[in-house]
Amino acid sequence: MTRPEVRIYEVGPRDGLQSEATLVSTDDKVRFITLLANAGLQEIEATSFVRADAIPQLADADQLLPRLERRPRVRYSVLVPNARGMERAVAAGADAICLFTAASEAYARANMNMSIDESLAAFEPVVAAARSSGMWIRAYVSTAFGCPYSGEVDEHAVVTLSERLLRLGADELSISDTVGVAAPVDVRRVVGALLAAGIDPQTLALHLHDTRGTALANVMAGMEVGVRCFDAAASGIGGSPYAPGAAGNLATEDLIYLLDREGVRTGVNLDGVLDAARFISEALGRPISSRVGRAGPWPA
Repeated sequence: MTRPEVRIYEVGPRDGLQSEATLVSTDDKVRFITLLANAGLQEIEATSFVRADAIPQLADADQLLPRLERRPRVRYSVLVPNARGMERAVAAGADAICLFTAASEAYARANMNMSIDESLAAFEPVVAAARSSGMWIRAYVSTAFGCPYSGEVDEHAVVTLSERLLRLGADELSISDTVGVAAPVDVRRVVGALLAAGIDPQTLALHLHDTRGTALANVMAGMEVGVRCFDAAASGIGGSPYAPGAAGNLATEDLIYLLDREGVRTGVNLDGVLDAARFISEALGRPISSRVGRAGPWPA
């Protein structure tokens, strides 16, 4: 099989659903993830092992993960906040884990109730356990382009945190526009600073929100500077429950349509993603929210 030119990392089941008020049943989550895998998505962030009272939508993580069909080329990752979450992830059969911290001290304290330094210290036993289990490790660098509490974020803070996460043991960094404020010039600036620091572009992904309508333009800017992995959520669901006004991940189907038209290989079938997007939109009780979902692909 030809290796895709761009990797699509699907975050709908975790980041997409976590801020949705309408609770989705475990059965529907299993079906949603199955449809995503059927569409050719090989990297799916399935859930998060957080406390049930923190994010009720993901309280079924221990039951969900064992029910997912295992496929040779599909990797199911989970967000792990601490050592206890790591124990649960291993017991449930996760393939990979994700860590979450922020380039903004204010956001780290609001989101995790700890400083950036404290979050990295908490990750040490998690990373050690992941390594002993042979798990791939992704780390989110949130608020890389702006913070809802402290405003602009200096790219040097993003570089410093990224270097620390790589030294800690992360295999991939998802550089995140948590509140959807970035424009292409910002993507070039931040990614450029990371590359200038000697960080391998193959370790970088972009996590873009379409809050201000710039996500697809930011994808193009990211590709121009060497990024080859992009996060997206079917139907554009979700955002951050800790970032006011940050509704709307980049919709997977909008991203696939753009890349298909640009002649960029992804290995993902647009019609299959639309099936998944329609399914989860119906489960949430609302119309599909992506542009391609509303207008349809072209040619029809």
